[in-house]
Amino acid sequence: MMNQQVFLAKQVRENEGPAAKRCGVTLYELMERAGQATYQHLLNYFPDAKKFVVLTGVGNNAGDGYVVARLAKHAGMQVTVIAAKPEQPLKGDALTAQQAWLELGGTITADLSLIKTADIIIDGLLGTGIQSEVREPFAQLIKAANESQVPVVAIDLPSGINADTGVVQGVAIKAALTVTFVGIKQGLVTGQGRAHTGELEFADLAIQDTFLQLTTPTAELINYKALSRLPKRDNNSHKTSHGKLLCIGGNAGTAGAIRLTAEAALRTGAGMVKVYTHSSSILPVSIGRPEIMVTDTHLISALEWASCIAIGPGLGQDAWSETTFETVMQYCFTNNKPLVIDADALNLIAQHASSFPLANTVITPHPGEAARLLNCRANDIEENRFHAVKQLARSYTTTCVLKGAGSLIADKNKTWVCTDGNPALAVGGSGDVLTGIIAALIAQGLTTQQAACLGVCLHAKAGDIAAERDGERGMLPSDLFAIVRELVN
Repeated sequence: MMNQQVFLAKQVRENEGPAAKRCGVTLYELMERAGQATYQHLLNYFPDAKKFVVLTGVGNNAGDGYVVARLAKHAGMQVTVIAAKPEQPLKGDALTAQQAWLELGGTITADLSLIKTADIIIDGLLGTGIQSEVREPFAQLIKAANESQVPVVAIDLPSGINADTGVVQGVAIKAALTVTFVGIKQGLVTGQGRAHTGELEFADLAIQDTFLQLTTPTAELINYKALSRLPKRDNNSHKTSHGKLLCIGGNAGTAGAIRLTAEAALRTGAGMVKVYTHSSSILPVSIGRPEIMVTDTHLISALEWASCIAIGPGLGQDAWSETTFETVMQYCFTNNKPLVIDADALNLIAQHASSFPLANTVITPHPGEAARLLNCRANDIEENRFHAVKQLARSYTTTCVLKGAGSLIADKNKTWVCTDGNPALAVGGSGDVLTGIIAALIAQGLTTQQAACLGVCLHAKAGDIAAERDGERGMLPSDLFAIVRELVN
């Protein structure tokens, strides 16, 4: 079972020693446990692997690699160790592990071409300490491993990934499985790091409780299975008991976006859904879905009617959008109405330089929108997603969902990472559906923070189920409706 928290690499480095000491365990014993945990998980995932190639660097990560090599050789596997710098002597525990390998009759080579003989590669090249671009000969070994098409098992983290941000530092191992120790490194669960980690397994090396007494996690991992469900409905409930949601957007030519939001909200269980839209969008929004109420007039009375509001999908950035946006923001701010803000409404907020304090809201930017809100480049956001989501939550006094691989959710106190989801969700309209799901959950009585966490996981889990059934390519956001309905029930 994954422990449900993540840490900075520095927290693990500084506290694993003291934690081991309190548990009466030497650091070498910890290295042995790390090697054993890796070997065990490797056998579970790849039971047919017989020819092992272990890539080792010059630090403790190499030591873990030598333990794995020794265990595999001892079990009768064919094991080749390729060292990045065979001439550089190892120190401390890593040296002890290397000597144990040599005593068993193991050899060490620098011959890259032997990677081709493997049916499994173990990556013990670089640990969590790396802060700069990967240098030779490490870069060459990483490229060779990736090009070999052989599954790679990464020890602690894929070499070349920044443990805190998940950014690829020039080049990084693309692992099929990563076994991480003591605390899950936050860079493994979002952005590029998540894409390079493959399956993630966690081994606490039996010092977990002590480690947790010494340090505080930076974020919590959440998934649909672990979150509490919506409560059962009362028999005597009626449509207004489950919230009245107003969805605002759908400028001329972009009616589809707000229609997706509205229908997603109905399927997530909102009692009544009304759309305020551009006059030319009335027909496309209501056609084939008579349950959606649609209007292009009397915005204020629609705002008064609603118990929650979602604004942004298909809103556009013209005069109609501006006027609508300002009326809605002013009204929600004055009356403290819960609000979910997405898409063009986020771009309009960015232009207004935060003249609206956003209490009681959820904002759902993708990296491009986040960059406009924080006045930087989309690359800056992806280079440190954890920092960006916290900054957004603080600057805009809101609950923020930063979309992407391993979506992040933050309020002013805490950060969560969603472990559900897959690339099938990277399709236009997917975010409009998410907005509808979150808004419907708020309409049904959840707080903005609860709705953001559950909504993101619901949406991601629905995407996983859709991809399992029909594959990752060609999924339509509207394919999620029926699955979301199954999940909320």
